[in-house]
Amino acid sequence: MSAQKGKDLLLKIDDGSAYVTVAGLRARRLAFNAAAVDVTDAESAGRWRELLAGAGVQRASLSGGGLFKDATSDALVRQVFFSGEIRSWQVMIPDFGTVTGPFQIVALEYAGRHDGEVTFEMALESAGELVFGAA
Repeated sequence: MSAQKGKDLLLKIDDGSAYVTVAGLRARRLAFNAAAVDVTDAESAGRWRELLAGAGVQRASLSGGGLFKDATSDALVRQVFFSGEIRSWQVMIPDFGTVTGPFQIVALEYAGRHDGEVTFEMALESAGELVFGAA
């Protein structure tokens, strides 16, 4: 497999009828985490930590940032954030697959320098089961 272009990692939000790409993003990140459940006790072999398989909470975090373009998707992101909605989002990872599921926007930031463009950053946290579809 050859290297993939970062611009091909797409973040999309469900607008009620289709998934639309969030405009202006220059950087995107998807992180998966699973909490471990420690079941170590006095009888654990050699006092090594023991973990309980399949018992920890799984979660995913999405983040992105880029240029504020005031596109239709920007308005949708603002509306979803201020209403506290949980929406279906989709991350398309080139030559890997698609991760789809419910996320809530937990941070939305805008910034701008007097001699530059307005930028934005956002962070999302998973709010339910995610589905992976192979490419």
